Amino acid sequence: MTSSISGEAHCFSQNRRIFLKEGAEFAFSIYDDDGTNVIDAVNLGDVLRALNLNPTNATIEKLGGTKKKGEKKMKLDEFLPIFSQCKKDKEQGCYEDFLECLKLYDKQENGTMLGAELSHTLLSLGERLTDVECDTVLKDCMDPEDEDGFIPYAPFLKKMMVLL
Repeated sequence: MTSSISGEAHCFSQNRRIFLKEGAEFAFSIYDDDGTNVIDAVNLGDVLRALNLNPTNATIEKLGGTKKKGEKKMKLDEFLPIFSQCKKDKEQGCYEDFLECLKLYDKQENGTMLGAELSHTLLSLGERLTDVECDTVLKDCMDPEDEDGFIPYAPFLKKMMVLL
């Protein structure tokens, strides 16, 4: 019975790898403008984020992504190992990680934080946003502040994660 279970687990693991590879190939193909299995390296981060990964801009640059269109091309067979590496990377944050960070600003422990603190956080911590980027994110993702300047941070984060 043990060998049957281990055989099923191996089959499941193999099917999962095939599913992940097909998903990666599909996401890559969206940015492959001419069907040659080549994308502009400026789109590396977009492809990875379309696959529910959240690499930092610094990580994307280390992996071969570029800041300017036309600087470098990337083939599918170059991308797949990068995808696998990012999939294994434990440093990228997920919704729960970001939620825990925002809870630090929840002084009333009621799921809210000051909108001004959220803005300050986006402008000064981690991969800092520019003023324009911050304004855009807040406009697109933040619910209106209440009369005391507080916003619910979980809905903001859910909307933000969709953008990532």
